[in-house]
Amino acid sequence: MKQIHSNILQFRGTHYEFGYEQGRLLKDSLTVKNREKQWRVRKPRFIVKEEEVKSAITTFAPLLWDELLGLRDGLDWPMERVLMEYGGYRIDYKRSGCSIMTGDGYFIRNYDYMPKTYEGRYIFFQPTDGGNAIAGPSQRITGRMDGMNEHGLVIGYNFMHRKNPGDGFICCMIGRLILESCANLDEAVNMLKVIPHRHSFSYIVFDRSNQTFVVEASPRGVEVRTSDVCTNHFEILKKENRNHLKDSMKRLNAINAARGHINNACEAFRLMNDTDQGVFSKQYRNWAGTIHTSGYLPDEMKTWFALGGDQPPTEFDFALWLKGKNFSEDRITGEVDTDIPFVHMDEGAYWTGRK
Repeated sequence: MKQIHSNILQFRGTHYEFGYEQGRLLKDSLTVKNREKQWRVRKPRFIVKEEEVKSAITTFAPLLWDELLGLRDGLDWPMERVLMEYGGYRIDYKRSGCSIMTGDGYFIRNYDYMPKTYEGRYIFFQPTDGGNAIAGPSQRITGRMDGMNEHGLVIGYNFMHRKNPGDGFICCMIGRLILESCANLDEAVNMLKVIPHRHSFSYIVFDRSNQTFVVEASPRGVEVRTSDVCTNHFEILKKENRNHLKDSMKRLNAINAARGHINNACEAFRLMNDTDQGVFSKQYRNWAGTIHTSGYLPDEMKTWFALGGDQPPTEFDFALWLKGKNFSEDRITGEVDTDIPFVHMDEGAYWTGRK
């Protein structure tokens, strides 16, 4: 078993100040050093045009551009490099897993992916210059792999495939754009319909209305349905599905089979996080091992988070934090059943010519 951690970052201020602080913390970090070595093997399959990316981002979240400018200055990098790493536009993506279930007042999500990409950052950001306050784990620094904002809007995403990509935003940046700019389900769904999508993902949105929408999105179209469970296949855009759906169906069936016995958020969290319930995955070498389980309770404005399986969640009172009370914790710890290095804490979290 490997001991892992996520650092808790709490920040109140402008988007530029937040970007600058993140850049300062990232400079000369293992995350940056490992990413530099990753790029030596995995050459980018995209181009970055600053004005085009700026126009795309500011259409949906204008102040996010200021955060990227802050990152540029904090890291002392050229803007092209910042956008390649953290702009969230036109970037290739690998396969992954992920499972989500919702219920009476809760949203529980397993994030299944590759440790070599996991940044280990859990962010609380309350902007003073506009945009929504957000709590949740980051991906590609500016993106959010799941999260909840100050209005109680929650989002998470599940991978479908990366065939025939289009010009557009990657999943984690889409998560950030929604949380940054939307206050409820209707606003989130409407934005997901007009955002340009780089790859094919399901975006699951939930709020205090206790409704859940699954937005099936690809570069070729967007469809919306209601459901309280989602894994890694489309129900409407079936032509977009991968050929092999056995694991996705297995996790979906495990959640649905247990649904009748789930009475509250705690029991739902255990279903997702316990390693013997059929949902938690240990397929880390296949880019589909469960790294964290997130929980969001919009009515209570609380978030839960656990690294690895069979773990009690760490609870954060987001409502209290929004009133100005910082959390005393600076790190969340856990363990996973893998020896694969993590990009934020291990040397060698990059690919060789063979792997």
